[in-house]
Amino acid sequence: MPTLLVQDGFKFFFYANEHEPKHVHVSKGDDYAKVELDTFRVSQDFMKPKELKKALAIIKANNQQFEEKWDEWHAKR
Repeated sequence: MPTLLVQDGFKFFFYANEHEPKHVHVSKGDDYAKVELDTFRVSQDFMKPKELKKALAIIKANNQQFEEKWDEWHAKR
C-alpha cells in the first residue's frame, strides 16, 4: 500500500493492485474517503464534512504529485 502523503493527521494512499480511474484513499482516525484524481469526485465518503473539505484541498494541492506516483507505480506492474 503506497503512502503518498501524511499531512495534518490525514494519510493519502492507494493500494498496490488498484484500478482505473486514478484515485486516492484518505484516512484520518476511523474516517475514510476515496477521491478520483481527475475530477475530484468523492466515490466513498465516511468523513465529517469539515474533514472531507480539508482532505479535498490537500488532494487538489498535491494532485500532480499523486498522479505521477500513481503512474510510476503502475508502470512497474
